[in-house]
Amino acid sequence: MSEQSTSDRGTRLLVMSAALVVIIYGIYQAQSIVALLLFSVFLALIGTPSVLWLERKRVPSSVAVMIVIAGMIALLLIIGVVVGASLSTFSDALPFYQKRLQEQVLALKPLLASKHIVVTNKVLLEYINPGPVLGLIVGLIAGMGSVLSNTLLILLMVTFILLEVSSFPIKLRAVLGNPNQVFPEFTRFVNEIQRYMVIKTIINLVAGTVLGLWLYILGVDFPILWGFVAFLLHYIPNLGSVICAIPPVLLALIELGPGPAAVAAAGYLVVGFIIGNVVEPRLMGRKFGLSTLVVFLSLILWGGLLGPIGVVLCIPFTMTLKFAFENNKSTKWIAIVLGSEKPAVSILPLLKKKK
Repeated sequence: MSEQSTSDRGTRLLVMSAALVVIIYGIYQAQSIVALLLFSVFLALIGTPSVLWLERKRVPSSVAVMIVIAGMIALLLIIGVVVGASLSTFSDALPFYQKRLQEQVLALKPLLASKHIVVTNKVLLEYINPGPVLGLIVGLIAGMGSVLSNTLLILLMVTFILLEVSSFPIKLRAVLGNPNQVFPEFTRFVNEIQRYMVIKTIINLVAGTVLGLWLYILGVDFPILWGFVAFLLHYIPNLGSVICAIPPVLLALIELGPGPAAVAAAGYLVVGFIIGNVVEPRLMGRKFGLSTLVVFLSLILWGGLLGPIGVVLCIPFTMTLKFAFENNKSTKWIAIVLGSEKPAVSILPLLKKKK
């Protein structure tokens, strides 16, 4: 009996692994469509509280949705015009900045030689030159722009999702044949996801604004662009605040010298420390945390599957999976493994129950 049980578990594991591979391959092949859908769901989650608030103020559902969509259109137009212009100008100037950066890297050669460290120009440019990071950021924002080029399709999907928000529980009860059915776990799951997305977006908006103003005061070029990059990459905890700091700090080094570059870097460090250690733990609680390893792996996985959208929204996607695992007794141990906190109890009993 024990051998049979072990064989069944092995077969089940193989089937689940094969299904996972098929799903991942399917997502990769339909990358553009899946990215559009997930980005639409992301915008819908951000807009849902506003729609529900307007409905509570006795605004008709369709009118409330139209008001929220109009606000999204205005916001996307502002971002497209302002950030798009900065990105275009920066892209044109990128070869100049990269050339200046290469010159500064090569200037390290005499200093290293004085320390009896002999290196060639090829080694300096290949292994020390941070110039490609500037091009990587341009590619990231350009990839986001290619998604936003389907703005009409995205807004249509968001509109339909928002129109279904208030009626979805009623339809679900009708399907189950119980008009009084309640879904406490599902409701808690949706509310936590929604709360996370809204709070994180507000925090990122404040961080991007503060950092953009800081760079403007220091005199670094394209502060609006770098503020927008900070807003996007702060969705990635720990790593995002570091990645978004590299291009503007390099630009400050090229334009203004080591002193202002250090001051710019200090601003990013202060903002990142306050957000990561004060603001987010207080507003979100520790239960929203992911381990640093999971953050890194999520960045690679979702970025490889969905491109720039996956890079920016890798943590919300992983948080969705974590919340789903938490609400299922058989998979709760996975949520504990993904979390950043040490479990208060051993997960071995959970694994035994699963078996």
